[in-house]
Amino acid sequence: MAQPTLTQTTPDRRAAVRRPYRRQRRPEERVRLLGEAVDLVRPEEVLHHVQAAVAEGRKTLIANHNLHSLHLIQTQAEMRAFYDRADLVQVDSTPLIWFLRALGLPGRGFHRSTYLDWRDHFWSVADRRGWRVMSIGGAPAVGPEAARRLAERYPGAEIRTRHGFFDARPGSADNADILADIRAFSPHILFVGMGMPRQESWIATVFDDLPACVVFSVGAAFDYEAGVQKSAPRWMGRVGLEWAYRLLHDPRRLFHRYCVEPWSLAPLALRELTAAFARRRQAD
Repeated sequence: MAQPTLTQTTPDRRAAVRRPYRRQRRPEERVRLLGEAVDLVRPEEVLHHVQAAVAEGRKTLIANHNLHSLHLIQTQAEMRAFYDRADLVQVDSTPLIWFLRALGLPGRGFHRSTYLDWRDHFWSVADRRGWRVMSIGGAPAVGPEAARRLAERYPGAEIRTRHGFFDARPGSADNADILADIRAFSPHILFVGMGMPRQESWIATVFDDLPACVVFSVGAAFDYEAGVQKSAPRWMGRVGLEWAYRLLHDPRRLFHRYCVEPWSLAPLALRELTAAFARRRQAD
């Protein structure tokens, strides 16, 4: 099977080719949510942009926002740097979709988009097109098991993994080794699943040193593929209860994230709701 190629971009071309999606975005597609930019795209639209980026040899960063990231970006410069680089920002939270609608913005349930929403479509495309997919993250045994399981279903995709237990500091020997491995493999897709905000911080730091590829921050994606973690039924995501499923299964780690952090966003949410209400009154 002929494999698509990703053309390496030189520094003088990078600015010209980095963000074509931003130039093509429909005016109603990018909106502001709790002070941050998000894109109202369906999962299939995300895959459309991924395929276009691979075909054109563009380095592209696809991010996602949820309540946890919106909390972290308020105080962490690395998170701000990551989202400033992102070409596409998915909405990874049904409650955020509800909030968009409360603001009078055109968010709908089908705009919720994250790895678990498009994984099957993604891997079927990777299989047909012979994509090279590299995943960084998880415990040492997770990546190989996930790759084995995926290869059984999608033999046309070439999968390489590296665990996430390495010294990610700039200039470290581990970091240099990881980057050399990525360049040697030359992936079409790079998944980084080291947990938020570590994965975002690392991507922001090394982005300019990566070869041309589509980069995703994917959290526990390969833990799900390896069977280490069980994902919530997709209907729970659609009705806004996935967080409850995850909290029930890992309360010690997730209680603060789901039950405490969102309150830090309450003043900002109130300001946006008040402004939206005022606009509606003026329109009437």
